[in-house]
Amino acid sequence: MDYMNMDERSIGMFWVVTYTMAQPACETVMSWLTSGGVVDLLQGTNQQSTERFVGTREVIPSIAMVETYSRLLLIAPHSLFRSHFNHLVQRSPSLLSKPGVTLLVLEILNYRLLPLYRYQGKTKALMYDVTKIISALKGKRGDHRVFRLAENLCLNLIFSLRDFFLVKREGKGPTEFTETLNRVTVITLAILIKTRGIADADHLLYLQNMLEQIMATSQHTWSEKTLRHFPSVLREALSGRLDKRAVAIQAWQQAETTVIHQCTQLLSPSADPSYVMTYISHSFPQHRQYLCAGALILMHGHAENINSGNLGRVLREFSPEEVTSNIYTMVDVMLHHMQIELQQGHSLQDLMLKACASLAFFVWTNELLPLDILLLALIDRDDDPHALRIVISLLDRQELQQRVKLFCLTRGHHEHWLYSGIFKRVELQKALGNHLSWKDRNPVFFDDIAARLLPVIPLIIYRLIENDAMDTAERLLAVYSPLLAYYPLRFTFVHDILAYFYGHLPGNLIVRILNVLDISKIPFSESFPQQISSSNPVMCPPLDYFTTLLLGIVNNVIPPLHNNSKSGSMGDASNNALRSAQNKPPAVSQSGPANASEGQKAFYQIQDPGTYTQLVLETAVIEILSLPVSASQIVQSLVQIVVNIQPTLIQSSNALHGGSNGVGQGSVLPTSPSGGSTDSLGASRSTPSVSGINTSNFASRSGYTCQQLSCLLIQACGLLLAQLPSDFHSQLYLETTRIIKENWWLTDGKRSLGEIDSAVGYALLDPTWAAQDNTSTAIGNVVALLHSFFSNLPQEWLEGTNVIVKQLRPVTSVAMLRIAFRIMGPLLPKLANAHALFNKTLSLLLSMLVDVFGKNSQTSVAVDASEIADLIDFLHHALHYEGQGGPVQASSKPRPEVLALIGRASESLRPDIQHLLSHLNPDVNSSVYAASHPKLVQNPA
Repeated sequence: MDYMNMDERSIGMFWVVTYTMAQPACETVMSWLTSGGVVDLLQGTNQQSTERFVGTREVIPSIAMVETYSRLLLIAPHSLFRSHFNHLVQRSPSLLSKPGVTLLVLEILNYRLLPLYRYQGKTKALMYDVTKIISALKGKRGDHRVFRLAENLCLNLIFSLRDFFLVKREGKGPTEFTETLNRVTVITLAILIKTRGIADADHLLYLQNMLEQIMATSQHTWSEKTLRHFPSVLREALSGRLDKRAVAIQAWQQAETTVIHQCTQLLSPSADPSYVMTYISHSFPQHRQYLCAGALILMHGHAENINSGNLGRVLREFSPEEVTSNIYTMVDVMLHHMQIELQQGHSLQDLMLKACASLAFFVWTNELLPLDILLLALIDRDDDPHALRIVISLLDRQELQQRVKLFCLTRGHHEHWLYSGIFKRVELQKALGNHLSWKDRNPVFFDDIAARLLPVIPLIIYRLIENDAMDTAERLLAVYSPLLAYYPLRFTFVHDILAYFYGHLPGNLIVRILNVLDISKIPFSESFPQQISSSNPVMCPPLDYFTTLLLGIVNNVIPPLHNNSKSGSMGDASNNALRSAQNKPPAVSQSGPANASEGQKAFYQIQDPGTYTQLVLETAVIEILSLPVSASQIVQSLVQIVVNIQPTLIQSSNALHGGSNGVGQGSVLPTSPSGGSTDSLGASRSTPSVSGINTSNFASRSGYTCQQLSCLLIQACGLLLAQLPSDFHSQLYLETTRIIKENWWLTDGKRSLGEIDSAVGYALLDPTWAAQDNTSTAIGNVVALLHSFFSNLPQEWLEGTNVIVKQLRPVTSVAMLRIAFRIMGPLLPKLANAHALFNKTLSLLLSMLVDVFGKNSQTSVAVDASEIADLIDFLHHALHYEGQGGPVQASSKPRPEVLALIGRASESLRPDIQHLLSHLNPDVNSSVYAASHPKLVQNPA
């Protein structure tokens, strides 16, 4: 097979072979990858490594071959073998026994295929596999290069996760992560929980256990400035954790005399080289962790004071995790000594210069320590007043700036699959430095010290914002934007940081964060740049802006309707053609085949977030989070669009066709509270004038009828709001309950019971049908919006939904009771596995029932119990559903504590309502249900 010129047929054939004959397929690919290795290597400058490889017949792959292979997997994601890493480990374990192959695979994964694994949902499995490599190497002496590459890959994998994850596949025992990965995992959990929520109730229960697994091997505590931004569930779980830094410093002080004595023998400029092996063989582990700290003390800011050769040899003989421990300990000792010297009257400026010079010796002059781990250690001490200043000084140094520029220059365009030039290999020592290259002879493909910073810089930005260093964060982003172009998760970084710090970021920093993206390839709204640069931020964008956002979600995110609509107009060819044209994304100036799926781009063009559907939805979220107005103003605008969507679309349709269908002209009760949601506008019940929406050709832009589009826009609005932070959720609950409570026909005491029942019937009619009959109402639309919102919320965020019931109380009419049940009803089955929240929601619904039908109820009109028999039937079904944990079956039983809850509530109800609930009372003397299931009564809780 000619791999350099594979067509779709040959790719498909090979894909089949990889599943039926995995071993031969792996060997075929490896022989292909290595087929051009000798020639490629001989053209390099490292002749010593060439001689070694040729002499031992370890031919390494050509970098051009590796690039071609990576490109095949990116451009045709289902080609070759999908479970790439698993196949290599399971089918060809001998391959990974060779360091060169392991390095090659890890480099391809970290710098080329990471988005592909994320796209196919294989990230967690890959993280567990890489963790096994890390676990095997972290205590092994000398394997620093493979270990640090695997650790960096794991950092990227952890950051790439978009939902809750277990730190161990088996779920038991301490993690196999390193100290660095443990710390980063907690930060990632904070970001995930705060920006995306926890989708599964079981995960919420497991969180505390998971934190204990992480912290079983870590002593770290986070600063108060970091913790204040953590989600409350995580902050509370970590609140009792003691800061053991003082104990660690005390341990250093006790060992300091011995450590300095050993370091003097080992690191004095005239030290005997033979002492290196003596130190490695005979020093105690508790003293070895202070080696770098001792070197720092002896250096006094002058590198010539110590023997860097001996220090380098010892550090290379350490295990990787011992080096990590040295770095974290050195940072703590350095900051402690700075505080002491400040108290002794030394100049802060001199101390900063000395500290930075000493760290530069370790990182740049002699390349003895990994820069990425040092920076992470420093930002984790952000409660020290000097730590972040040292970080900025290191990032501003010319040595690093030049390294980053060289990386960007040699790597070419960040969209590497479009690169048409000659692939060049960077010399190993220049790419990775002395510490990581050491005795290694395997050349690099994509790895580089600058590339190792890609997952670290976003964390530094987070830490600067937490410490209110907004200007510094903005400047740092400006300096490192060229490097961040190579970050495969930069879209996610922008989305998450805007959501995580929503309400805390100044406008200029938001704009700088947005510029991390390749703006030309993101489907932002046409007017978005104008909205974020507005000179009058108090003014909310016009409704037309928000409607355009929602229309984009309708056209590109929500699945299209088919020809089963009652209106039949979707069968019209012109409408279908128009929708097809609307679905197609803007043309992008990129080469490569177009995706066969209409309205989608090829995966390799949008590796983060991965599909065009996700891109459109998350771009809309980024726009909302970037607007310089409050969450309250944004929610009010979106709800206003939903409330008035039908008259708006009717006006649009009338303007387009030049006629009027007469719908919505001053409708009055009890015939119908129709008229396109006029009931929300107070006593004036004429067709509303919806300001701010350009109705011209609005409906036709979607290819849907007015009725269809009104429902889809409500769905789109609920979906969009569910992606936003909790600030927006609380505002949504406030705004929707306000609209419901202010409805004129609910507050009109002169209306008869029959009229109100008629109004409620219309109001709670399913919007899909109501739209077709032109009987849509504000309450109907608002309830539909809440249902769409609830259906897209993760389990954890459903906790806040009870605010709606609390705001609607006290309930004084059956009409309001029905509305509340209609709003909250669909939640009960969704909470079937979240028993505490189910009980809480059920209690609130029962409290409203007591408001209206209680023994001491203040309801003005007497209502017969039979009027709410359907609500009781619903409760009966919901209780059985929750007891079963799914669809009700003949054997389904409610849980005893739920029956007890019903029993307690019924004591406050009128006798006729108590009778309706008697079959849900766990008292055998009065309940037919309980009598037939006596076991439920034994522990009624």
